[in-house]
Amino acid sequence: MIQGNFAVAQSGGPTSAINATLCGVIEGAFSQGRRIYGAVNGILGVINDSFTDLNITFSNMDNIQLLKTTPSAYLGSCRYKLPASEDNYELYEKIFSNFKKHDVTMFIYIGGNDSMDTVRKLSAYSKKYNKGVYIVGVPKTIDNDLMNTDHTPGFGSAAKFVATAVSEIARDCAVYADPSITVIEIMGRNAGWLTAASALARSNTSDAPHLIYLPEKQLSVEKLINDVESCKARNMVIAVSEGIKNENGEYFSNLACNISHDEFGHAQLSGSARVVENILKEKFGIKTRSVELNVLQRCSSHFASRTDLDESVKIGKAGASAASEGMSGIVMGFKRTGNYSIDIITNNATDVANLEKKVPDSYISRTFNDVTDDFIEYCLPLVQGEPSIITEKGIPKHIAL
Repeated sequence: MIQGNFAVAQSGGPTSAINATLCGVIEGAFSQGRRIYGAVNGILGVINDSFTDLNITFSNMDNIQLLKTTPSAYLGSCRYKLPASEDNYELYEKIFSNFKKHDVTMFIYIGGNDSMDTVRKLSAYSKKYNKGVYIVGVPKTIDNDLMNTDHTPGFGSAAKFVATAVSEIARDCAVYADPSITVIEIMGRNAGWLTAASALARSNTSDAPHLIYLPEKQLSVEKLINDVESCKARNMVIAVSEGIKNENGEYFSNLACNISHDEFGHAQLSGSARVVENILKEKFGIKTRSVELNVLQRCSSHFASRTDLDESVKIGKAGASAASEGMSGIVMGFKRTGNYSIDIITNNATDVANLEKKVPDSYISRTFNDVTDDFIEYCLPLVQGEPSIITEKGIPKHIAL
């Protein structure tokens, strides 16, 4: 077993479950009698030698339980693209010097596919120059777009929120006799998993959303109008991914405004629902509105999935165990087995980093405006159960650094 201390950091967009994963890492370190440091604001915390001693706060088990249901990233986050080591030797030496300063020999990085690129680069450098630090990635993203894992921690809770929000919006719309169209924009730049989850809102009293559009399939204005004309709902609800594209492969949101890009070159999208709203309002002349769920879908822990939180703790513990056994350059993942259970697996970081898992054709209807029963069967187990929420003055209680 590897000697030394743990360090852990969180990266990318916050979720309802990323702190549950942090709980798992902390508990995994404690079970080995280790000291564990948290790097503040992701890999930037390592670069800037900004560490906090997690043993101090979380030796209190009440704080561990509170952390599990606290949304967002307790340690803070970043969107920092670690450059290649070839031309940045001094930066990498600074990172490993800071690890050595705190006797850190095991580093767990919790994040999405871009964060796993950092895992890949740091692990390769450590191995090449015999730094003796073992780097393990633990997945996190509401987008559910990481390769080689059945699903990602954070997706189940976000999917549950999306389905709940769509259901409640549909209830709001249904009270009026006048016809209407409501377009709901859901996160998903190139992968439509979250938008697909809106289908879970359907029940024996509501068939909303009536149309679902994912970025995996292009959508022409003509098809959109034809689909709406064919729909018999009086108060129509349409779910669209933020990244839906027209027949020319252009983002709908690009028709509303210029798109900016983050440090990784990813388009930062919003406005697709507004574009769809304007198209349909002009065509049909009835009450039409758009709703953008925006950041609400990321961190709504008050109705999180207990399955998601429990699995997040489990995969965090597994990541800590893997690092202590000398594994490096790997990313933890889930493999579905049986009726519904999961095994923890490991993947090479090169098979996860900078890649995107799209919604497969088998989960998308042949008309490209809905999802299939196979998707519902896939998604339902991930949203099950509700955690016990600690409240204060009637409001969920959180813990902050």
